[in-house]
Amino acid sequence: MSTPQKAAFHTLGCKLNFAETSTLARQLEDAGYARVRVEERPDVFVLNTCSVTENADRECRHIIRRFRGINPEAFIAVVGCYAQLRPEEIAAIPGVDLVLGANEKFNLVDHLRALEGKQEHGKAIYGAIKEVRRFIPSFNGNDEASAGRRTRTFLKVQDGCDYFCSFCTIPLARGRSRSASIAETVAIAEKIAASGVKEVVLTGVNTGDFGREHGENFLQLIEALDRVEGIRRFRISSIEPNLCSDEVIDFVATSRAFMPHLHMPLQSGSDTILKRMRRRYDTALYADRVAHIRRVMPHACIGVDVITGTPGETDEEFMKTHGFLRSIDVSYLHVFTYSERANTTAVRMEDSVPMDVRRQRTGQLRNIGSKLMRAHYERHLGTTRPVLFEYGDEGEMSGQIFGYTDNYIRVALPYRADLANTRQWVALEGIDGDGHLTGTLTETAPPSSPSRHHLTT
Repeated sequence: MSTPQKAAFHTLGCKLNFAETSTLARQLEDAGYARVRVEERPDVFVLNTCSVTENADRECRHIIRRFRGINPEAFIAVVGCYAQLRPEEIAAIPGVDLVLGANEKFNLVDHLRALEGKQEHGKAIYGAIKEVRRFIPSFNGNDEASAGRRTRTFLKVQDGCDYFCSFCTIPLARGRSRSASIAETVAIAEKIAASGVKEVVLTGVNTGDFGREHGENFLQLIEALDRVEGIRRFRISSIEPNLCSDEVIDFVATSRAFMPHLHMPLQSGSDTILKRMRRRYDTALYADRVAHIRRVMPHACIGVDVITGTPGETDEEFMKTHGFLRSIDVSYLHVFTYSERANTTAVRMEDSVPMDVRRQRTGQLRNIGSKLMRAHYERHLGTTRPVLFEYGDEGEMSGQIFGYTDNYIRVALPYRADLANTRQWVALEGIDGDGHLTGTLTETAPPSSPSRHHLTT
């Protein structure tokens, strides 16, 4: 019997990409490939790319050079958002053998087989993004590569976007909004539960837009997922403010397994800039959503995406964002520096902001974000919260085991292998030099716990 070919994977970008890489890896394993680490001289390298990074082309070339240095004879395939947007450019990079667009990436096995024994290089297979219609569910599960040591997984429940914001290439890279049905999504969640994973993060391009083509909606999905036995925790990776309805917030507040943790992109605290971005909300709606979350879940963690330096962002407009973020009760920020994207509306706008100004503004907001996160952690000192502890070589090497509370506070305790993938009550007592909360294991939940409905399983 011949030795199976080895395949390795490298992923750039978002949680959605990581979920899709796992699906590609399972497909290749089912086809007889052995999954290995990049450093183990695989026969096939698969690079899943992202278009959001400022230097996508440079990053792509750097990783491909690394692949060629590890095994100059290996077959290199490139997929993902950047592969759809710039297929011919990527195909021309020395060492690239195959580039697959959005409609072809999940046919990777068929393309590899079709090219066996052939000396073709730099082959790009892609179609118009408007032709992309099918939805391929994806998730990171416990598999041979992780050896059953996965505590959390990302479950892709939606793909594509119909919003066409002025700064964003995602609709051009991933196509129109689409999803599976609730029944199909629940079936995948049940499969994940059977693998021993305890926490599932729902991810997508526009997650809250789930189900329209099936006459279903996101609220119905999370109601159904909450009934899946074996999953202790669900998190919503990100949801647009206009889709984060009062009904969704109220359900999360009273559900069995959905955590008090919501991440809503803001992008700007200036209504003028939001309008230029073609966002579907204003600051008043955003502030109302935050206030509603705080009313029903005072302890919740609320995350925010924000972009600095979009065209037309004057000092005055930036200060509106600065002030707005300080006026609402949120927990942390993800701050991005605007960079021009070909074929978007924003790239044709006048009033470009100099890059040094953009980066200076990014630094100011990241400083605010650090203070917000610290305040979120300090607010919970002296409380007792449930922590789901994780597997991880990082902990074993440092003598600590790490986990997250229900409301997304990272906790570190002295290492104990038996705590991995279990939920424990921890009295939060201090903050260590790395910014993690520390504390003591306790037996039961305090009677006054503000979120006992999340803690019964």
